[in-house]
Amino acid sequence: MRETAQQFRTEGTIIGCVPFGSGHINQTWLVVTNQPHLYILQRVNTETFRDPEGLMNNILMVTKHLRKQDPDPRHVMTLVKLRDGRDYILNGRKELWRMYEYVTGGVCLDRAETAADFRNSGIAFGSFQKKMADFPAEQLTETIPGFHDTPKRYEALHEAIREDRAGRVKDVQPEIGFMLEREAGAGLLQRMLRAGGLPLRVTHNDTKLNNVMLDEKTREPLCILDLDTVMPGLAANDFGDSIRFGASTAEEDEKDLDKVHLDLELYRAYAEGFLGSCGDRLTRAERETLPDGARIITLENAVRFLTDYLNGDTYYHIERPEHNLDRTRTQMALTREMEKNDGIIRKMMSAI
Repeated sequence: MRETAQQFRTEGTIIGCVPFGSGHINQTWLVVTNQPHLYILQRVNTETFRDPEGLMNNILMVTKHLRKQDPDPRHVMTLVKLRDGRDYILNGRKELWRMYEYVTGGVCLDRAETAADFRNSGIAFGSFQKKMADFPAEQLTETIPGFHDTPKRYEALHEAIREDRAGRVKDVQPEIGFMLEREAGAGLLQRMLRAGGLPLRVTHNDTKLNNVMLDEKTREPLCILDLDTVMPGLAANDFGDSIRFGASTAEEDEKDLDKVHLDLELYRAYAEGFLGSCGDRLTRAERETLPDGARIITLENAVRFLTDYLNGDTYYHIERPEHNLDRTRTQMALTREMEKNDGIIRKMMSAI
């Protein structure tokens, strides 16, 4: 690890590399030098990201665009160049290595400790939308093709049902029925995009709270992390994934569904932060479909978890035999709550 790190232009001599963070896709190390300067070294998973050059080109273009609007080094992830001037290492075995400046004085939260924390994450992702609004999304590579194409996720579910590789279809008929009842409505955003009713945006596509760096003292947003899934997409998907993850009262794999609810106050807090930062750059149709984005992406995740369960748990890491089924059911419960509270949510959103 140290030999790889030494190929980058670090300040001072490297004295240590230690595993860092809780990510499941890439491998990450904190690089320590004999100067008061820290770095993040990553080996990118090229099984998940099949076009590493396209991925890195996205990051270089997006960070350059963001930095033009806000030169504060704590507000944009900064790549460290190699000593030979390259931006990353891509060797013959398709291993991709890169290094970032470490953002000092920041904290990442797995769950909001206060409504203000969640509002600030909304400010961060809303600001990202606003700053990237004039960037032509078509220039970016799809780092994971069809990532939030809900109809394609349904196609994969139908294939999993037909093949029934793990012999589980008979045991999850209620869950399958839930998904199929909602299939027609699940393609709403994609239909609107194809018809020209929604614009293609630069989107983050993994808008969890822990992908926002907050100032450890003020809790104000500093920068957006994990830019690997930045690609063309819909604003409603970015808004929706934050709500799905952050406005739930329970963990994503909670077994006791009585604990799974949609916290409308957290929903409002995030919406206030998000729309307060980017609302003037969204079209009327985009604003109106934000609640649809939350509901559809929650349903989409339920479809993905159920598909993996039917396929024998081949994609998501599991810690127990029905882990993916538990995840499926929590997303189903959240979807039901979004449906039940749709009128309240839309009235709340229209008042922001």
